Amino acid sequence: MLTSALPVRAILAAIFVLMAGSGFLSTLIAIRLEQDGQSAAIIGLVATSYFAGLMIGSMRVERLIANIGHIRGFAAFVTVYSASSLTYAIIDLPAVWLVLRLIDGFAMAGVFVCLESWLNQQASPANRSSILAAYMIALYCGQAGGQFLLNLGDNAPDLPFMVSAILLSIALLPILLTKMQQPVIEKTVPFSLKKLYKASPLGIVGTLATGAMLGAFYALGAVYVQRIGMPLSQVALFTFCVIAGGVVLQYPLGILSDRFDRRQVVNACFLIVGAICAVMALVPMPSFGTIVLGSLFGGFAFALYPLCVAHSNDHLTEEERVGASSGLVLTYSVGAVAGPMIGSLGMGLLGPDGLFGVIGTMAIMGAMFGLWRTLARASVPAEEQQAFQSLPRTTPMAAVLESEDLPE
Repeated sequence: MLTSALPVRAILAAIFVLMAGSGFLSTLIAIRLEQDGQSAAIIGLVATSYFAGLMIGSMRVERLIANIGHIRGFAAFVTVYSASSLTYAIIDLPAVWLVLRLIDGFAMAGVFVCLESWLNQQASPANRSSILAAYMIALYCGQAGGQFLLNLGDNAPDLPFMVSAILLSIALLPILLTKMQQPVIEKTVPFSLKKLYKASPLGIVGTLATGAMLGAFYALGAVYVQRIGMPLSQVALFTFCVIAGGVVLQYPLGILSDRFDRRQVVNACFLIVGAICAVMALVPMPSFGTIVLGSLFGGFAFALYPLCVAHSNDHLTEEERVGASSGLVLTYSVGAVAGPMIGSLGMGLLGPDGLFGVIGTMAIMGAMFGLWRTLARASVPAEEQQAFQSLPRTTPMAAVLESEDLPE
């Protein structure tokens, strides 16, 4: 894998540093709003703004990048994000932060489209899986490791925002200095929701539910940890373990889904997530127990999106898969936009335990829908299922990288 990823090492370095500098901001912003006495509804609204910006950007930035080029586009998006990071330290107003998070989401969509376009250019049938795996590792390792930068704010509240801006600026260097040819953006046209649902009801409903669950967690998970009395250092550790758990279990669950009816694996993941959330919401436990359960939550919840995409692909032709995967990314984004507000409603009504109460309820509803689909439709034989592929939940451009039928 390392040899296959050498042509894209500049991109991998950029995404690692970018995610280290930006991946912890959602946690940091939630913590700061909580410390300022803001309600869960306000915190959820600010988080929703980011996911809305990401969704809008993923549909709008392609034309801008095509006009100015990938290097200029990448530099512009990262510069805006870096400036935004510093602005949080200057202006401490939720209304301003809401606008900044919308800008952050739009800029990050532009970053992902630029980087994933380059990966698409370098990918061939021989190395596509290795490049995608290396991209996933760089993305999630940067995001997970960056969580520990939260601890810098113990004695200097503005320092994490400054470090974020520094890392984002450094992430420009590998791309600005690259000699790689600028790629042509692969235009992806998503399926209509009606067509996508007809092809794979569980794929689209499962993706929507997963987006809502993880959107709620990313928005309010840190608030939950603080409200149950865990210190800032353990907030960072908890978030790190959730992301790390998601990375570790994706491939084992994917391999399991390749050998058996994939819907059963999807249903089992939903049920396990629901059970984990029920324990977290109803059973008081020490910090260690919360962190262990958080790791398991991440392991099974993060696997749901690529499992749902793989299940959808089992019912599609090669020509349809890129458009369907693109549509599923957008469906996930819709769920992620709604999730923070649903989670904040649960916390407002039931206290901190309401977050995992709501997430668990959504997981059980996903499992119930999946069980119904198991009864309503015959399964695809295991030997006819498409091979599982772990996927990022970024922009529709990742769907092109995942496709295995592109010409070399």
